[in-house]
Amino acid sequence: MLFSPTLTLAVLSALPSVLGHGYVQEVTLGSSKYPGWNPNTDPYYNPTPQRIVRKVPGNGPVENLSLIDVQCNGYSAGGQAGSTPAPVFGTVAAGATVSVNWTTWPSDSHKGPLITYMAKAPSDITKWSPGTSAVWFKVHQDGFSNGLWASDRLLSNKGIYTFTIPKSLQAGQYLIRHEILALHNAWAYPGAQIYPACIQVQVTGSGTSTGPSSKVAFPGAYTASTPGIVFDVYKSFSSYPIPGPAVWSG
Repeated sequence: MLFSPTLTLAVLSALPSVLGHGYVQEVTLGSSKYPGWNPNTDPYYNPTPQRIVRKVPGNGPVENLSLIDVQCNGYSAGGQAGSTPAPVFGTVAAGATVSVNWTTWPSDSHKGPLITYMAKAPSDITKWSPGTSAVWFKVHQDGFSNGLWASDRLLSNKGIYTFTIPKSLQAGQYLIRHEILALHNAWAYPGAQIYPACIQVQVTGSGTSTGPSSKVAFPGAYTASTPGIVFDVYKSFSSYPIPGPAVWSG
């Protein structure tokens, strides 16, 4: 029996994923909407669609925190460096809101925080990768509060997470690194599942700050001993230590 590649692709795309769990399907910068990178369809278009979200290999996680993949969910396993630049960027004003729309997220498990970082590009962001440099600063986080996880709030808000670009941020090109940490297997390391996405933006405004003086690197910001990376969600607890540095509000 012969199988059509097109039919096979269609059937596979219709099956529920048992390995992957979500990716950013749309970004709203102020009042402008941008589609995210769709790993199920975008690689097969010719020409390849131009997105402001850097490519991800699928909707699965990164668990090895020493890999460059933890930065933007890149392709180190295939011989390519992670955080491969996207060809275009979006524009957003300092002080404006950014909304990130995730694909369907499992509601019965995969509890965890949502965290957002930014890094200022020293040159053309469509050609820049941070590598292992300490350039990232945290601008927003949502963990466990009032008996609910950030992932619960994401689900109740139809997969949409919103944060604000710090108003005092200096104009320029930035990489936004947004992530979900799923903790359902995080009672030991490796176990925490990192779902990062990187978004290229041009920030406008009259701000003068480039963020805090102390910044972090990915990989490097999280290790097996970082509070919140190893965490048993099945035991009784009243608080959760969100990994990484303090939020810089500007």
